Amino acid sequence: MKKYLLISCVVLSTLMFLSLKTKYTKIKPESDEIKIALKKVNDGRPHYYRIALSEKEIKFFVLMSDDGVARVAFDACDVCYPEKRGYRQDGDFMICNNCGQSFHETKINIIRGGCNPAPVDRIFDNQFVYVSIDSLQQGAAYF
Repeated sequence: MKKYLLISCVVLSTLMFLSLKTKYTKIKPESDEIKIALKKVNDGRPHYYRIALSEKEIKFFVLMSDDGVARVAFDACDVCYPEKRGYRQDGDFMICNNCGQSFHETKINIIRGGCNPAPVDRIFDNQFVYVSIDSLQQGAAYF
């Protein structure tokens, strides 16, 4: 009996710990922008970030697409944002976790509106992607 109780406690503790983990890395601005090293995001996977601005937590992702472009979008869209479910990756596509629509990674920051990942203005060079705080604050209504 004690063995089952111990196993139950371990399983419950593990589940509680996993529920506390988040896919978002908290990021802080440097003056009026954030700067993310490309070497941290050049693996073809989305990297999710969160930043506290204007009493809201803004969530976004950075993805270096196969064509060598740093893509940045809010983890929300114009249609499904009330559900606050964001996106996940499946191969070269980002999938809306609410409606299931898929969007090719090379179209992020190009196609706007609908259920496309809402683009964030950014610039990038060979070392960093830069996003202004003003660009991130424009997405506050999604969150």
